Amino acid sequence: MLEEAEEIGRRARRARLRLGMPQADLAAALGKSQGWVSKMENGQIELDRVGLLNLVAAELHVHPNDLIGRPYNSSPIENQWQVAASSILRELRRYDLAPVFNGTPRPASQLWGETTRLHRLRDAAANVAIMKVLPDLFREARALAEVSTGHEREEAFAIYAVCCKFAHTSAHALGHPELVAMSCERAAWSARLSGDSVMPAVADWMRVWDMWATADWEDAIALSDKAIHSVQQGYEQGEPLAVRAWGSLQLRAAVSAARGKRKAEAKDRIKHAKAAAGRLGEYTGPPVYDRHSLTFSPGNVQIHAISVALEMGEQVEALSINRRTSPGLIAALPNSRQGHHHMDLARAWLWDGNRDKALKELESAERIAPQLIRNHPIARSTLRSIVYAERAATREKLRRMSDRFHLDG
Repeated sequence: MLEEAEEIGRRARRARLRLGMPQADLAAALGKSQGWVSKMENGQIELDRVGLLNLVAAELHVHPNDLIGRPYNSSPIENQWQVAASSILRELRRYDLAPVFNGTPRPASQLWGETTRLHRLRDAAANVAIMKVLPDLFREARALAEVSTGHEREEAFAIYAVCCKFAHTSAHALGHPELVAMSCERAAWSARLSGDSVMPAVADWMRVWDMWATADWEDAIALSDKAIHSVQQGYEQGEPLAVRAWGSLQLRAAVSAARGKRKAEAKDRIKHAKAAAGRLGEYTGPPVYDRHSLTFSPGNVQIHAISVALEMGEQVEALSINRRTSPGLIAALPNSRQGHHHMDLARAWLWDGNRDKALKELESAERIAPQLIRNHPIARSTLRSIVYAERAATREKLRRMSDRFHLDG
């Protein structure tokens, strides 16, 4: 892992040379100096923001995973998730064919019960376990759609769409771009057939995430607004599922704006999301099942505000927001979000010059959501930076002591 930055730099250089692009041209496209590009290609500069990583990849016309080498090499046991991913791809490819299913599929009410298990696994950032559950659930939901009519058929397609969302999230976390793309396409298809007025907006929420990989910040904002408009009426009427989707899309737009250097808009979007979270808190009706699996709450808004500040290089602001955030809001979040939050704080403390606190936050992130953090390029980048800095500091201490001892060589 310690040589990973150098390998990332070599991949970037090879991609640039394949395009016949001079370093100066890449530097101009990135808004950086030629010296910065040279250091990045030599592994001396970390791509320590997702937006920056995606922008470099986009300018080099490669997928970000091609630069960072994800999926990362793991043990044979840890790589077993790719078998499940292949099974999911098979189900998604044959989406418009009669499913191969033995017996009678269970009713939609029971299949929705199966998705609650996926919610729990998602909250725990257990992406490998999600992959293993999905092939059978995809097959059964599709079989139910084939043999049912009316509302039951629409519910089957809604379940299929939600399964696509779980596949999409897990594929992003583990680094499987083909599954990311196909699950997003099938989510849009099944959402249209679901009879669920919010589900198409959820599919667009997924598409926005995919647009980040190609640094299409403006398109990501435009798509977010399109989806927001589609649920606007439900939001204004206070429908909880529409409010969740509306708020989640504002957070997507906030991150897109931050990466596109639209600072004022990014902050405005965070304010809109806070308003949506407040509306959720005002809801007094019967409990609503979060069938779309959108993690949206005041705590989630706060950790997005911190992420947005970091995307704009404002670690002091990120740490200030964290100090003003109630620990209870963070504690109420699922492990997947808490892990991401502590990873962001590690980055903030590192940029602020406090490696001890950075390492402590990174350790917290790994303890809470190990699978997520070990597979996240920014967590790996943060750890490498800490290790390199510690090595450099140790070498300097030894050099000074050697000088005092008048040691040669």
